[in-house]
Amino acid sequence: MNYWLVKSEPDAWSWDDQVKAKTTFWNGVRNYMAANFMRAMKIGDRAFFYHSNEGKEIVGVVEITKEFYPDPKDETGKFGMVDVTAVERLPTPVTLVQIKADPALSNMVLVKNSRLSVQPVTPEEWKYIAKLGGIKA
Repeated sequence: MNYWLVKSEPDAWSWDDQVKAKTTFWNGVRNYMAANFMRAMKIGDRAFFYHSNEGKEIVGVVEITKEFYPDPKDETGKFGMVDVTAVERLPTPVTLVQIKADPALSNMVLVKNSRLSVQPVTPEEWKYIAKLGGIKA
């Protein structure tokens, strides 16, 4: 299993929206690096759900339930989307401030390239953040 982090502005699509929908597509990614990470996602992979701009915190976990497929809103045909299903809320959200202040997470992509909307998370980072957030890895 691989681990990821996906970002959404809560006023556009929040964790509560994800929970209500349960399963939905993750689209709108127009950065080539982020799109390539989405291409690498496999069914069963897990991703942290991160509220960007407002909150700036990891608030939940989703599972990839459909692998990369074309995004019908992309007229160029270069970008796609995946489907994600809500798994669980973090009892204790993990903030960007916490992550940046923690030496154990200093190499995390979120710290080094915080603008990337889809990014990998190492198994060690996943376990560490899961513990901080109050869930089992």
